[in-house]
Amino acid sequence: MNINLGDLAPNFRAISTLGILDFHEWLGDSWGLLFSHPEDYTPVCTTELGVVANLKAEFAKRNVKAIAISVDDLESHVGWIKDIEETIGAKVDFPILADEKKEIVSLYGMLNDNSKNNFTVRSVFIIGPDKKIRLTINYPVAVGRNFDEILRVIDALQLNENYQVLTPANWQYNDQVIIDPNIPKDELDERFPKGFQEVKPYLKYTPQPG
Repeated sequence: MNINLGDLAPNFRAISTLGILDFHEWLGDSWGLLFSHPEDYTPVCTTELGVVANLKAEFAKRNVKAIAISVDDLESHVGWIKDIEETIGAKVDFPILADEKKEIVSLYGMLNDNSKNNFTVRSVFIIGPDKKIRLTINYPVAVGRNFDEILRVIDALQLNENYQVLTPANWQYNDQVIIDPNIPKDELDERFPKGFQEVKPYLKYTPQPG
């Protein structure tokens, strides 16, 4: 199944390290970070799960719930968590889904059909409170995911959601942002009281709102 930006994130009911959960119900009105792993006990993914665990406060202040998935069983996940906590020094208290039948990874198009073992692609999905897909990224096995970048993207998505602004290339938090060109000109002064700089009719910068 192909998942496109703006699509409703497919719902599922599954076993996880924190019990059985209904995905949409578990998300509630939060944003979601769903990220997949080829299998348990892989070195790069061990570091990634530890980093996400250590970023718990950063995700929480952005109202983001993290959830991981691989096609190994629950017992394997529990053992792997012990390794992660020992090696990375992080308490993994977000759920890891046990998708042994590969139903969820197939639903989200995460299954690598070119792998002889049908390993899961290392995918990232950011899901909005409306349960729609806001971002997808696929990483190769050898490259660790940059969760600072993922937090940056979440910040940008939330600014767009709340203020209808866009972020320029290489934007970092508190940099200037771009006003959405679709906003009527007669609304600009009221909506952007910090002022704005018009470079072109379609390119207007304003200090980051909020």
